[in-house]
Amino acid sequence: MGSLKEKRAFICDMDGVLYHGSRLLGGSREFVDWLKDQDKQYLFLTNSSSRTPGELSEKLAGMGIEVEPEHFMTSGIATAGFLSTQKPGGSAYVIGDNGIRQALLNSGFHLTDQSPDYVVVGETVSYNYPQLEKAINLVLGGAKLIGTNPDVSGPVEEGIGPACRALIAPIEMAAGRQAYFIGKPNPLIMRQSLKRIGCRRAETVIIGDRMDTDIIAGIESEIETVLVLSGITKEKDIDRFPYRPTYVLNGVGDIAGLA
Repeated sequence: MGSLKEKRAFICDMDGVLYHGSRLLGGSREFVDWLKDQDKQYLFLTNSSSRTPGELSEKLAGMGIEVEPEHFMTSGIATAGFLSTQKPGGSAYVIGDNGIRQALLNSGFHLTDQSPDYVVVGETVSYNYPQLEKAINLVLGGAKLIGTNPDVSGPVEEGIGPACRALIAPIEMAAGRQAYFIGKPNPLIMRQSLKRIGCRRAETVIIGDRMDTDIIAGIESEIETVLVLSGITKEKDIDRFPYRPTYVLNGVGDIAGLA
């Protein structure tokens, strides 16, 4: 465990690691304080594309944790970064919330429903049939289909809600096209995160609560991993997977306790 606290950089998932919904998890505030006190490089990474970094900063501030917007990476930002290298100044029809829309605009994209280069789908509560019909026909007309992340479901206040992959599935089925997904476990989002914090893989660790996204993302990117048992994956679930995390801890507060 001694080598974990000596890591220079920490890429950390949020839901299930720092909080559940609107409830702060024990040890989260101490962990963030430790990152700051130890002068670590850190980035909070979420597979959701719904919120902007500013909105995520406000969410944590409401829980008593002060983190500046530049310390957040979302699948929306990663998607916009990828598309801006593929088609600089391109256009997109977006089914999604403010996070993905703002990220694309900041990357120089034009949002339109008239012959776009891409149809981009992220999480949203305003998903409706006219959007679905429009997206299908735009893809049939030649637009490339992009998903911000491959999550089928995610936690909501009432339990579980549909995430990006569930929302994009009807478009794939009706148009006969497969989407390309940017978020974890795609190593693309990990490489963008490393560039943001200016650190090498060997001096970085990724922390998450899911074996099927966070941990496999780290493994496929050759970054050491920390599974915390405060979210989706429980200790009894680990052996179901053909790979293992580097470390297993009860929560992120355990990392601060190592210092």
